Amino acid sequence: LDHKIISLYGKGMSYSDICKHLEDLYGVTVSPSSLSLITDRVIEEVKIWQNRPLESVYPFMWLDAIHYKVKEDGAIKTKAVYCLLGVNREGIKDLLGLYISENEGARFWLNVLTDIQNRGVKDIIIACIDNLKGFAEAIETIFPQTEVQLCVVHQIRQSTRFVAWKDSKQVMKALKLIYRAPSKEEAERNLALLDQEWGAKYPAMVKSWLNNWERLSNYFKYPKEIRRIVYTTNIIESFHSQLRKVTKSKRVFPSDMSLFKLLYLVQGNLKQ
Repeated sequence: LDHKIISLYGKGMSYSDICKHLEDLYGVTVSPSSLSLITDRVIEEVKIWQNRPLESVYPFMWLDAIHYKVKEDGAIKTKAVYCLLGVNREGIKDLLGLYISENEGARFWLNVLTDIQNRGVKDIIIACIDNLKGFAEAIETIFPQTEVQLCVVHQIRQSTRFVAWKDSKQVMKALKLIYRAPSKEEAERNLALLDQEWGAKYPAMVKSWLNNWERLSNYFKYPKEIRRIVYTTNIIESFHSQLRKVTKSKRVFPSDMSLFKLLYLVQGNLKQ
């Protein structure tokens, strides 16, 4: 029954639910502690997967973190799970790795990027990220030729947080003329118009766009088909939502390894 138990666990079932399932279907009584020992058998497989060699070049990569609650030293802490989703030269998506840390920060991302470099990655053509402070610089330190594309959707959310409700529709209309422009030149003309119309009233919003423009506008260099997939981090956020569907029944994980173990099994099921 080991394979069945691991499969059920990877589909998000709790140990107590698996115990009941096995008893109802097979008349077998198994304790939750025994189930934990059985699922622990994938730990060696997890370690091999996490350290496997990677391809040398990834045309596209999305990098983001998802958060879970984990017990540690008698306290419940929120941990960040760093995820890297790449597309190789054959167009196949692959989760390059999962890394767990206390919180999301550029310094730990630097460690993550160093690890994938040590596992064989020599270049990323376009890296799509949110605007976490220092994140872009961390990527450019390890992969200096990589073009960093900041997520336009995150930029819109962040920059319009303090826009008054009465102005929100007009501001969004002005922003749409920027990020949906057919060319970078036209986008920059519309950005200048945004500054003229709203710069005095919402200086922080306009300044944010101007300061981040170099990394926000990289997608204009590419055809429309590529622009659509790199100007936001929607692809990795969709992956995170699939993880949450399976892990939502787990309010708190007893350890980092129990979290890692389940996420590894879930991502394996998503591939299938």
